[in-house]
Formats: sequence, structure tokens, C-alpha cells
Amino acid sequence: MTTRPMTTRPMTTRPAPVVVFDLDGTLIDTAPDLIATLNVILAREGLASLPYAQGRNLIGGGARKLIERGLAAEGRLAGAEEVSRMVTDFIDHYAEHIAEQSRPFEGLIEALDELARGGLVFAVCTNKLEWLSRRLLEQLGLTQRFSAICGADTFGVIKPDPAGLIQTITRAGGTLAGAVMVGDSAADVNVARAAGVPVIGVSFGYTETPIADLAPDHIIDHMRELPEAVHALLARPVPAA
Repeated sequence: MTTRPMTTRPMTTRPAPVVVFDLDGTLIDTAPDLIATLNVILAREGLASLPYAQGRNLIGGGARKLIERGLAAEGRLAGAEEVSRMVTDFIDHYAEHIAEQSRPFEGLIEALDELARGGLVFAVCTNKLEWLSRRLLEQLGLTQRFSAICGADTFGVIKPDPAGLIQTITRAGGTLAGAVMVGDSAADVNVARAAGVPVIGVSFGYTETPIADLAPDHIIDHMRELPEAVHALLARPVPAA
């Protein structure tokens, strides 16, 4: 009797689920250092400082957008070259003061630990410049937690262009079908929608439009709620194409 050699099928490894975070207003409360820097720039232009509560909701589109919004709030018009000069000054000052007052939102570390124990990996997709994002996370001791850290200059696009989010997920080793976006603004909700990725909105971030009005798939009011929200969205059936 002849026996056939046993054949073994190659094992396929499923990519780990990826949680992609916005940075400012989602992972880190960066408003104190950003608004302080904005007010330094406004003062150099002979303009009054913006109140913290007002400036907080202007954050989210990168340094240029923040300066443009800050100037508009003071009733000041500026040409492209003038704004570019202010952006350079802003970045120079901000880079030196990037983590003086900025801190992770309460409960973030515990939430990341819990998700990591479940085999999930993390990435950052932000409209902040990549090197500034890395500097901030490094100074806060968080860099090693993220498989990918991608900013406005990483792929040459900014949110809500979905190309940046899609490439961030790929760089982190994940797939669109196994990813969740977490953010605080319209740019985050819209980029997730455009990429076909479910999105969690945080209610404690920086946005002039209430997060509920942006209709993310889930809203959390504290980072302690993040693991449950992530697992709930990852468990949803993937819609048929």
C-alpha cells in the first residue's frame, strides 16, 4: 500500500487591526502650546492675543490654517507671502516649545495598553508636519507606540484627502477592512468616510462644529471608552462591494 505524502497548506497571517489617530485634539491636548505660539506671532504683527477658548477651536488644519484663522479673528488680511513668513516663524517658535504644556488626554495610555494587549497596532494621520509630530510624541515618550506617524508632508496631501489615510494604514501594515479612524474634527470624519473606514469622534477635541453634528459612527467622551468603541466597530460586518 502506497501512502500519499501529506501536504500542508501555507498558513496565512491576517494583518493586525489598525487604529489610526488624529494628533491634535485627539491623542494630545496640544492647544496650550499652539495657542501660546499663535499669540507670539500675532503680537509680532501688532495684534491682540486670542483668548484661549476662542483659539482652541481654530486648531486642526495645520500651522498655515491656524494662522489664517487667527488673522481672520483679528480682522487682519494678509497676502500669501506674508502668511508664509508667519508660518515659518510659527514653526520655528513652536518646535522649541512643543511639549511645554501639551499632554496626552486623560486615559489615553491605559486605552492604548488595553488595545495593544488585544493585538491591535496604532498609527497617526495628522495635518501637522511629520517631523513636528514625531518631536512631540518623542518628548512625551509615545513614539514607540505607533507603527506609522504620518503628517501633512509625508505623502503631500492633507485630510480630508483619503490618500493620506489609506497610505498611513498601509504603512502600519494594515488594511482598510481592518482599520478604524479616531478624530475630533470634520477633516477626520470626512477622510474616514472618503476612505471607507469607520470613524470614532471624540467630544473633547478642537472643532467649531459639535462632533455629534458631524455624525461619526461612534462618539466617546473619555479615552476610557475607546477600547469598547474600537472593538464594536471592528466587529461590524464589512458592507458588500
